[in-house]
Amino acid sequence: SRTLTLDREVTLPETGAATVNLINGSGKPVSVAITAHPAPDRIQVSTLPDGVETYGVWGLSLPSLRRRLFRCVSVRENTDGTFAITAVQHVPEKEAIVDNGARFEPQSGTLNSVIPPAVQHLTVEVSAADGQYLAQAKWDTPKVVKGVSFMLRLTVAADDGSERLVSTARTTETTYRFTQLAPGNYRLTVRAVNAWGQQGDPASVSFRIAAPAAPSQIELTPGYFQITAVPRLAVYDPTVQFEFWFSETRITDIRQVETTARYLGTGLYWIAASINIKPGHDYYFYIRSVNTVGKSAFVEAVGQPSDDASGYLDFFKGEIGKTHLAQELWTQIDNGQLAPDLAEIRTSITDVSNEITQTVNKKLEDQSAAIQQIQKVQVDTNNNLNSMWAVKLQQMQDGRLYIAGIGAGIENTSDGMQSQVLLAADRIAMINPANGNTKPMFVGQGDQIFMNEVFLKYLTAPTITSGGNPPAFSLTSDGKLTAKNADISGSVNANSGTLNNVTINENCRVLGKLSANQIEGDLVKTVGKAFPRDSRAPERWPSGTITVRVYDDQPFDRQIVIPAVAFSGAKHERESILIFTPHAV
Repeated sequence: SRTLTLDREVTLPETGAATVNLINGSGKPVSVAITAHPAPDRIQVSTLPDGVETYGVWGLSLPSLRRRLFRCVSVRENTDGTFAITAVQHVPEKEAIVDNGARFEPQSGTLNSVIPPAVQHLTVEVSAADGQYLAQAKWDTPKVVKGVSFMLRLTVAADDGSERLVSTARTTETTYRFTQLAPGNYRLTVRAVNAWGQQGDPASVSFRIAAPAAPSQIELTPGYFQITAVPRLAVYDPTVQFEFWFSETRITDIRQVETTARYLGTGLYWIAASINIKPGHDYYFYIRSVNTVGKSAFVEAVGQPSDDASGYLDFFKGEIGKTHLAQELWTQIDNGQLAPDLAEIRTSITDVSNEITQTVNKKLEDQSAAIQQIQKVQVDTNNNLNSMWAVKLQQMQDGRLYIAGIGAGIENTSDGMQSQVLLAADRIAMINPANGNTKPMFVGQGDQIFMNEVFLKYLTAPTITSGGNPPAFSLTSDGKLTAKNADISGSVNANSGTLNNVTINENCRVLGKLSANQIEGDLVKTVGKAFPRDSRAPERWPSGTITVRVYDDQPFDRQIVIPAVAFSGAKHERESILIFTPHAV
């Protein structure tokens, strides 16, 4: 039905068209013509829009009615998403005095009559205090405008993607602080307003109050006894820093990082450097993003220090050259002053005693250092003669004892005469001083030896690894060989394996079974069968049935084709008729 019952009686004009405004199912107003007025509270329309509901909003448009006009004075946005509009009714008759010749000249808002410029350099800094999140907004203006103030509008993104008003403010300063903010994605808009209400263009900035995202990638740069870790975010955030944790072994349970790994510090990058970080060993970084709101999950990165042996020797050259010992060794000896002392020592050893011990020591507050040189020839309980020479150095620092020394000796043992030279030091290096060279030919430090060039007649090593990160070549103790590029000119014997993207240049024999799911080109398997012979007929006459069985033992599809069977023969007259019928199964 197109008849509508209204909630009040209406009067329609006798002449002229009248329309009614209704709300359809989409929530939009629709205007339809009124065709009949059967009762004071009922009307009949030309068409009934879809979705018109009972007790819906309606309105009449009559020729005798005139639309009321309003002038908006102000608009205020409420925190619940609604707007409060202040307006005054506009009556054109009140402006008739203007039509009669009266003129009103409004005063200029400013001597220059300009709209204030848009603010610039708008930034927001998020901080936390007493469990609350604060947002400090700062901006400036390109020029000074007398009587200018600033209108601020702060919104937060809702779950449906829309924006919800959080707060509005007005200030004459170029800074403002929002307090008691909840986590979320915010957008701040600032406008400059002059004393006459003229507004400049808006300036906006977005900021986020939430725990940061985890690093999207971590760059590890190897160095000499060090690894540099640089985390990267998928989207740059200047408020985010990173926590760095370090472990020499992998932590399988990420929840145990804080109790198992060693905390290095917080920053934008970190250099883990120590003589205990040895080449050829894996070291693990556990890194997470942090800001004033919270922390992200840990991200693991594994790396090794540099394995460049030549570079390490250059590194040791610089480190050794800084030491007093190296400078002392490279200084020439004044033989003229030492000659008398050497002669006297030889005399005392030969004529006076079988042992000489010289000690030099120094003490400074809680530090002490001593150098002792021993020259000894002695007879043991088995009446065997033993000789030795040694120099020992020891130094006490912070309650810890550090020792270095070198010694040489010959002993008469139960296994025979044995001579040996022993060194005790954190670092042992050999330098060829020819032509002023200071680069060591080899260095031993931290249970590792670094050499420049090595020629070996025979080498036994459980594991061999080349340089590079990752290594280009490795051979482990279980026989696993890894090589990025191998040129093998001899024979290869293998029991199993996989070859990817290879070319066989010459002939290939497959003695076993060959299985192939995809073959380019023609591949046909042909099987021939002969019909049985009739024993009553000449030998050339076939007779009987052939059954062919096909076993589908492959995972790919195959096509079976049975060609036509042709017979030829001569006429043979008998009382019985022979019928040849081929069958294919």
